[in-house]
Amino acid sequence: METIAFRMTLKPGMRDAYERRHREIWPELAHALTHAGVRDYWIFLDETSGQLFATLKRAPGHAMDDLPDLPVMRKWWDSMAELMETNPDRSPVQTALVPVFHLP
Repeated sequence: METIAFRMTLKPGMRDAYERRHREIWPELAHALTHAGVRDYWIFLDETSGQLFATLKRAPGHAMDDLPDLPVMRKWWDSMAELMETNPDRSPVQTALVPVFHLP
């Protein structure tokens, strides 16, 4: 399993809505992520800056690159666009984070 990490930005005052939507994640979206090889997905919030820090593991032969083409993913992005910084296609603005240390 490969671990990846990235950063996103939550808009001010949107924490409660962001957490609520993730607590109530759509079963079809959870299935799509799992089916694409996503495992052990975490999102953390830096409350002082609004920065979201995400980590996940992805299985060998994962299909994460196909997720943006799925209607459920596009619908999720549309629903989340009011809560976070997004690209013109409404996908979240993500900054990849480079691993610099790991203590197994």
